Amino acid sequence: MTPTQKRADEGVRSLKLKEIADLVGGEIVGQADVPITGVAGIKEAKKGDISFVSNAKYLPFLLETQASAVITAPDVTSDRTPLLRTANPSQAFTKVISFFKPGGAYQTEGVHPTAVLGKGVTLGRGVAVGPHAVIGDRTVIGDRTVIEANTFVGPSCRIGSDSRVYPNVTIREETVLGDRVIVHSGTVIGSDGFGYDTVAGVHVKIPQTGSVFIEDDVEIGANVCIDRGRFQRTWIKKGAKIDNLVQIAHNVVIGENALLVSQSGISGSTELGKNVVLAGQAGLVGHITLGDNVIVCAGAGVTKSVPADTIVLGQPAKPIGEQKRLFALIARLPDLFRDFADLKKKLEK
Repeated sequence: MTPTQKRADEGVRSLKLKEIADLVGGEIVGQADVPITGVAGIKEAKKGDISFVSNAKYLPFLLETQASAVITAPDVTSDRTPLLRTANPSQAFTKVISFFKPGGAYQTEGVHPTAVLGKGVTLGRGVAVGPHAVIGDRTVIGDRTVIEANTFVGPSCRIGSDSRVYPNVTIREETVLGDRVIVHSGTVIGSDGFGYDTVAGVHVKIPQTGSVFIEDDVEIGANVCIDRGRFQRTWIKKGAKIDNLVQIAHNVVIGENALLVSQSGISGSTELGKNVVLAGQAGLVGHITLGDNVIVCAGAGVTKSVPADTIVLGQPAKPIGEQKRLFALIARLPDLFRDFADLKKKLEK
């Protein structure tokens, strides 16, 4: 196939505010036929842009924004700027962004002449393979999936439909990605797990012969490392969202709709239930289980299993109520030492 490029958003798109209301729902307060030609943040917006406010602390910007209209919550008022009031301003604004900026500026179609395809590769309809990408033998890629420049996909991998792998990603052999999976630049999927036996003072490598299985609708940020299983698979379940700079070790299981925030790390063979949240720099030891709906606060170090519906904090992590009481006691230690020193002096006299 000969590669071509097309503009994804030919020309300038324009909608009147009342048409945007039809698109996202909501109530217009002010001029309904004001033209909207773009989207921007509340502080950066110019004439023609629509913006949004979902956090009350940004409401003062309504008095100075240059936006032609603002999407807000139902109880917000303004005599200066037309409003589109809706129950979920952030979600409504996302729909508007999708109209004005659908899928980025340019889209490559077909297989670039510099791409390398191995033997027995199967490409679905509308697949795009960018410059210098490498697709290994026997790999299957589903319809409309995009593999961008300089990405390596190893042998015997399977990638579903409507997925997007951004430039400079490494996906090693026998990895499976589902439909609508997004992988951002710099990520490595299927690297060897960190496994060694120490024999007579020498660290002997344990072969890592498993795989990685990633279900549908998963998004993986930049510079994430997901290790293959030692014998079985490392498993990321449907709908999980992984931020940049996250480490997932061998044989880890990530439950459905989990959220893993930047710099969190999970040691081998640990399992996370549904809707688990790991805040930034949270660390988990290996071979433990976190139940459904567990929240691990930022910087926490989890050293044992956590039951469902629990919030943990601190190092070592404890239920948040218990940990807050400990923090309060620790804050009082200087006063307690001073009181003790005074009491000791009195006893000595």
